[in-house]
Amino acid sequence: MPRLQFVSPYAFEAMQKVDVVRLAALSDPELRLLLPCLVRMALCAPADQSQSWAQDKKLILRLLSGVEAVNSIVALLSVDFHALEQDARKEQQLRHKAGGSNGESILVSQLQHGLTLEFEHSDPLRRLRLALSELLAIMNKVADSNGEWFLKSSELFESPVYLEEVADVLCILQAELPSLLPIIDVAEALLHVRNGDWFLCLLVANVPDSFNEVCRGLIKNGERQDEESMGGRRRTEALRQLCQMNPSQALNIRAMVVEECHLPGLGVALTLDYKPDTADDAVSPLVSYVSGLLLGTNGKVRTWFSMFIRNGQQRKRESSSVLWQMRRQLLLELVAILPRSRSTHEPNDSVEDAESSSGYSGLREEHVVKASALLRLYCALMGIAGLRPTDEEAEQLLQLMTSRPPATPAGVRFVSLSFCKLLAFPTLVSTPEQEQLMVMWLSWMIKEEEYFESAAGVAASFGEMLLLVAMYFHSNQLSAIIELVCSTLGMKIAIKPSSLSKMKTIFTQEIFTEQVVTAHAVRVAVTNNLSANITGFLPIHCIYQLLRSRAFTKHKVSIKVGRSQVCGSVIGLVIFLLIHGSIDWLLPMNEGCGFGEQHGEFHLL
Repeated sequence: MPRLQFVSPYAFEAMQKVDVVRLAALSDPELRLLLPCLVRMALCAPADQSQSWAQDKKLILRLLSGVEAVNSIVALLSVDFHALEQDARKEQQLRHKAGGSNGESILVSQLQHGLTLEFEHSDPLRRLRLALSELLAIMNKVADSNGEWFLKSSELFESPVYLEEVADVLCILQAELPSLLPIIDVAEALLHVRNGDWFLCLLVANVPDSFNEVCRGLIKNGERQDEESMGGRRRTEALRQLCQMNPSQALNIRAMVVEECHLPGLGVALTLDYKPDTADDAVSPLVSYVSGLLLGTNGKVRTWFSMFIRNGQQRKRESSSVLWQMRRQLLLELVAILPRSRSTHEPNDSVEDAESSSGYSGLREEHVVKASALLRLYCALMGIAGLRPTDEEAEQLLQLMTSRPPATPAGVRFVSLSFCKLLAFPTLVSTPEQEQLMVMWLSWMIKEEEYFESAAGVAASFGEMLLLVAMYFHSNQLSAIIELVCSTLGMKIAIKPSSLSKMKTIFTQEIFTEQVVTAHAVRVAVTNNLSANITGFLPIHCIYQLLRSRAFTKHKVSIKVGRSQVCGSVIGLVIFLLIHGSIDWLLPMNEGCGFGEQHGEFHLL
């Protein structure tokens, strides 16, 4: 069967606006699809009696004058539709009494030949009766199916020779008998025949004002999970074709999908199809949409979309799967912002600077925000929706997480997110080479924290969080680490304490031994401009934790606190608070600095 031609966005917009000039510019094949509506406009008495419409009507008549198929449509419009409707209602009653049996028909007498051959040799009235009888039979079966999917085999809707003629009959029937054939019911019936999406698009294109009504009806009647059944996939494809015909309404249709919590694959497909008018360097529409579903405040939406992810992974990977297309697009976006990198398995002979020795050049500044958004999205997909990353996804994610951003506030945020993602999903590090890469990156964090804090102009950098996590590992406070990770990522993720065992070993034995932590803490400077508005994890939290665990005494680290001077650390401030009984101020370790107005006197320090 040759590929069917769908109505173009240009042609649909011309129909919506009744732009005769644009209609006249259409090619003959495009114009052929819109003839039922144009012929009715030219022949029926208009409600608009203005001079401008009179001129437009003349242009339409001139446009139709050279088209041969117009004559057959005019003949269809010459039928007595009142008598046809009466016969159709009698047939409906007859079928209802017979329990849906198709044995008898008032519209169509006993067929001597196949349906297609009868249609070919019939006059306009009989063609209308044949199509109406077939359509009513499908609509009746849909009503009796109780939501169970079926595909109705019908010669009339499958013969490639007569598809255009059948489409003409269908459009005329719906336009002339709207009470008998509500357009939403007709649209639902067309999903159950082959070529149904093509017939549906032609029907809506010839009644352009019905676009939103038809789409909402199809979504309301749709499956909660569309990729689980053939019916759901066909419904999604039909709605996707409708939105390709009218792309200006695609995002509104996507909003309907979320509102109804039906057809999640359609929402993703429309986002993949969406092409902004102008190129935007910000976060992509796909990342924004999926992040909004999983990280929004609506729990019902989050559960619905998470089920889409979980169910989709249970099926064999198919290139036609919307979930697979989404994952592929996300991976392409991730790879596109990765800095130039060497393989973790191969040495790099070119050493341009200190950073290149690690295998990565810096993450470009314009990509940092995108990278942070992608990291949070993958955290949500894995932690909330249960996504199991493929080897390729895991490898590329690890490369992104261990890249080096510029020293900006956004760069600090990116490093913090990457570090917390490593803690939340340690399974991303599965080989000795990857483990070595992670250790090198953590060592770089320790080395660069002071520079990042000063260059980025932030009061609380990732260094304090790194130090705090190391101390939590040493004191085996794994629940505090989990709380810290969830707080930084901005989402609640179920992390098993047992999954942190590998990270604990690396931290306590390779990177941050307790003696290194204690010695490092003495060199931490007092936070500049300390105030109640500072968020994050400040040096004061780290010192307090070390004092509680008596780490300075255990490792014989000297602490010198003068009467008016704090020697190289914030230890004096912490001791001052302990002496004055202000321990409560330090307790919310994972809630930022936790200042209250009653402790305003400490700002002077």
